Amino acid sequence: MLIETALPLPAPDIEALIQGRMIAAIPRVFIEYGWSYALYPTDISIKLLPHEQHYRSSFLPTAKTSLAQLNSGTVLIKAWARCEICQILNDPESLKALSQLTIWTTELLEATLVQRPYIFLAYFRVYLLPQPLEMPVHLSGNFIPLPNSLSVTESLPVLSDRIFAKRRQKLEKLEPPEHPELEELQSAIALLSTTNPKAKQLDTELKIFLGWLEKSPTTQPDQDLDWIKKIADTGNSSDGNGFEKLCRKSLIKLGFKNSNTNIRASLDPEATGGAGGLDLYCETPYPVVGECKASKYENVPNSVTAQLIHLSLTHLGKAQFDRSIKIILAAGNLTNPANQAAIGSNMNVIRPETLQKLVELKANYPGSINLLELKPCLEKEPFGEDADAKVNNYINKVLQGIKLRSRIVEAVKELCELDSELPTVGEIKVQYNNKVADEFKLRELLVVKDLTIELSSPLTGYLGRIKGENGQSDRFYFLRDLPMDEQR
Repeated sequence: MLIETALPLPAPDIEALIQGRMIAAIPRVFIEYGWSYALYPTDISIKLLPHEQHYRSSFLPTAKTSLAQLNSGTVLIKAWARCEICQILNDPESLKALSQLTIWTTELLEATLVQRPYIFLAYFRVYLLPQPLEMPVHLSGNFIPLPNSLSVTESLPVLSDRIFAKRRQKLEKLEPPEHPELEELQSAIALLSTTNPKAKQLDTELKIFLGWLEKSPTTQPDQDLDWIKKIADTGNSSDGNGFEKLCRKSLIKLGFKNSNTNIRASLDPEATGGAGGLDLYCETPYPVVGECKASKYENVPNSVTAQLIHLSLTHLGKAQFDRSIKIILAAGNLTNPANQAAIGSNMNVIRPETLQKLVELKANYPGSINLLELKPCLEKEPFGEDADAKVNNYINKVLQGIKLRSRIVEAVKELCELDSELPTVGEIKVQYNNKVADEFKLRELLVVKDLTIELSSPLTGYLGRIKGENGQSDRFYFLRDLPMDEQR
């Protein structure tokens, strides 16, 4: 499709359309249904109020940035839009509700209605251009001719048909926003997102949850995976100090902590226990003591178990040692006396490959490892070399839980694509059970309800939730995928 004309709008308004924060604009004239335009950013046209009073406080930093980027010589066009409907508003009573669903203040809308007899509210489907178009600044007017015809496609929509339809319905009915407090939080986090990667990730997740983004961009892998993937190889080498440091970093990654006030019983990832010091010691959320032994081709002698006992008693005392989880991280097989000593002292022998799998799971799914759930696994039999199997069983159990949640999200997504009516918990249960083998079917409705509520919480944001009366008849909608890597 070719576009010949641009529609001038205030630069902050276009930025909000591109970000998916709103789906409407206030053009100077009525826009016919189906007409398409390039979006041409301009300065604020109405001068009745100071700039600070044009936009809601949550959007004001973004508005100031977009206005500051305007160039006196050229204009950068990033998107085009098609009008889906254009309403004529002249009811002052509706302006407060309209403000809550857009970026404009009630004061701006009131000032606009004073200046003009009507407000033209155009609903736009917005599509990004593959490459921004730079063109000379044009004198202001209701429409601006493009220097050349612009060929556009619908391959890069800001919002999907489903999300746009939902947002349009809310705007037409002037329904209040579902999560105004999260919109405020998103605005605060957005200020940090340019310099803080974690803030940027949370900013993206909040936008998805709020319906401003259709799905998350390709998730950047956890940078810690670079060293995590070296755990097994290093544990099977002769680099004892390197393996000890990786083990310390691994426990920190899993969520263990140590004040590091005692260098002989530390978790400092840049140091080692050295002669006479423990290789590992965690203080919280529960005490853990451990020894690390690299090398696959050497058996682990009884002196390693004896050393763990001796050093723990020396630096921690008997009472603290008895309370502690005890681990030996070793690639080589334990000699029979060493294994019997490990069993008798409730020591868990864990292979480097298993530790790597555990930490990779944490890196790929940050909320997946609950250390308080891992604790009873490490406290119960079997001990010695057989303990490695129980830790792998724990890992598999966590993966099954992730897979279950991934399938619940997929079931909601499928139901939303099949029907415009949002699904209930019962419908989600039926859809899920239709897709899995008998041994994985969910029998209890309450289990499905708990899972859908968990997946729709602001901290996860895989599903959206519309609450029913008294917690009953809740309905859910899809926000983003919960992917499972093929290797899992």
